[in-house]
Amino acid sequence: MRDLTQPIHVRSIGKGARDVLAIHCTIAHSGAWKRLASLLSEEATFHAFDMLSHGKSADWDGLGDFQDRNVEAALTVLERPMDVVGHSFGATVALRVAVERPDLVRSLTLIEPVFFAVALQDAPDIVAEHNRIAQPYQEAMQSGDWPLAARLFNRMWSTDDSPRWLQLPKVTREAMIRGIPVVPACDASLFDDRAGLLGPGVLGGLSLPVLLLRGSRTQPVIGGINDSLARRIPAAFNHMVEGAGHMLPISHPQETAQHLKMFWD
Repeated sequence: MRDLTQPIHVRSIGKGARDVLAIHCTIAHSGAWKRLASLLSEEATFHAFDMLSHGKSADWDGLGDFQDRNVEAALTVLERPMDVVGHSFGATVALRVAVERPDLVRSLTLIEPVFFAVALQDAPDIVAEHNRIAQPYQEAMQSGDWPLAARLFNRMWSTDDSPRWLQLPKVTREAMIRGIPVVPACDASLFDDRAGLLGPGVLGGLSLPVLLLRGSRTQPVIGGINDSLARRIPAAFNHMVEGAGHMLPISHPQETAQHLKMFWD
């Protein structure tokens, strides 16, 4: 295992023979995979790490690019071939892992990837609408009001029937507030394609099987992102989970597990 500047916390969930690297979304933690992993525990073992400033890992020191740092962390867990599953920002990390080390990735599942750069190429209008919706959260970030920013960010990516801010446990709210300052550090990778994933032949060169999942009640920009990725990745399967929103691996673990089983089979 390579040395990291800042160590990360890793947990394993399940007892199945299939090894899965799972990468959580922003302002969550590795425990977000518990319900999904429990449904697949007979056939898979999830190896999930906490991103810096999340869960039991240290706060990010601000050095380097945040996505780069998480790719490095993921590769310390990916010491042998695994199926890789990522959610939201974690899905963008997973995509980079697959591009950089395809020899270690048996299959790739991208759940609600927030890779806005690919939609900017094909459907810039829906990215502009996303940016309009995100403006209140961004204004809170600019003013340094982390609690308000975390609340607005969480609400933006939730559905109408999701728990409201004050209905969430205090420890959950505190964890979201802790993680929210790293979100702007992701913009260069998510909006500007800093890593060059949209360069000639990069996504088209992925020969491994790829599953793209999104909820039917998610932000419209996610549909644009998944459709754009499906056009560029040769072996991509593009599916929607009815009734789910952005947090579908947490809110709809059974449906997500069913899609993963069928995909892995």
